[in-house]
Amino acid sequence: MASGGSKRAIYAALAGNSLIAITKFAASAYTGSSAMFSEAVHSLVDTGNQWLLLYGLKRSRQPADRQHPFGYGMEEYFWAFVVAILIFGLGAGISFYEGVKRVMDPHEMGDPFVNYIVLGLAILFEGGSWLVAFREFRKGKGKRGWMAEIRHSKDPTKFTVLFEDSAAMLGLVVALIGIALARHLHMPVLDGAAAIVIGVILATTAGLLAYECKGLLIGEAASPAVIASIRKTATAQEGVDSVNEVLTMHLGPEDILANLSLDFSDGLSATQVEAATSRLEQAIKAEHPHIKRIFIEAQSTEAHHRAVRDQQAAEG
Repeated sequence: MASGGSKRAIYAALAGNSLIAITKFAASAYTGSSAMFSEAVHSLVDTGNQWLLLYGLKRSRQPADRQHPFGYGMEEYFWAFVVAILIFGLGAGISFYEGVKRVMDPHEMGDPFVNYIVLGLAILFEGGSWLVAFREFRKGKGKRGWMAEIRHSKDPTKFTVLFEDSAAMLGLVVALIGIALARHLHMPVLDGAAAIVIGVILATTAGLLAYECKGLLIGEAASPAVIASIRKTATAQEGVDSVNEVLTMHLGPEDILANLSLDFSDGLSATQVEAATSRLEQAIKAEHPHIKRIFIEAQSTEAHHRAVRDQQAAEG
């Protein structure tokens, strides 16, 4: 499940986008600005997206049952992917349409003073929301770069809100510049061009989110450091000769499945193997609380290599 920090970022974005969407629609209706209308749709879509992320968090907390024995943690990944689709289909699509329509049929907008006020306030609100998301995302970054942390993160709520807020800030700046230039240069076509640029920003954001969420949906392994730690713990376990394989997969941001193939020492009784397996499971879970389920297979190294070769031959 997501941390309290993740929910704080979502609630901050939800509050900001709700207020901003209402004021943007009012300003768009008053001035007739395509860029402002695109921004209003953008904020409306973002508001809906926050509700979807909260719904995904709630669904992911359901306990495991007979139909879903590994729980519902991946619901969080699914709804983050839906958010990416909505940003592309609604946000980017409507912005493109509105921008092209204005470019094809340019006409002077009304007094843009209202737009300037609304966009200025929106930048303040979005800036506050972005700052909350930025701080929450930075907490777990460590020494990794920003893109490396996005690739490393298994909590989609953190980078989804950060992406949305960053796109919102860029969109607001583009809308402000487009409206100002359209007014002062008497070129209403620039208002439509700004809406198209906002559509490009949203489409790019949606593509990045979809790419990251896709990896989580199809199953991503735990970090190399966690896998190395599991292997080290297993190798140090009394009765284990070697570790054939360690396979892991995130079933949620804080829910990891681990599968180990181990070559136990010859001469161990079934009771001794069971005891060693139990000790190893307890040691791994104590070191990595996010690992909720562990499956351990007893297999000689030779048999494991033979099974791998047979599988590769069958797939090839």
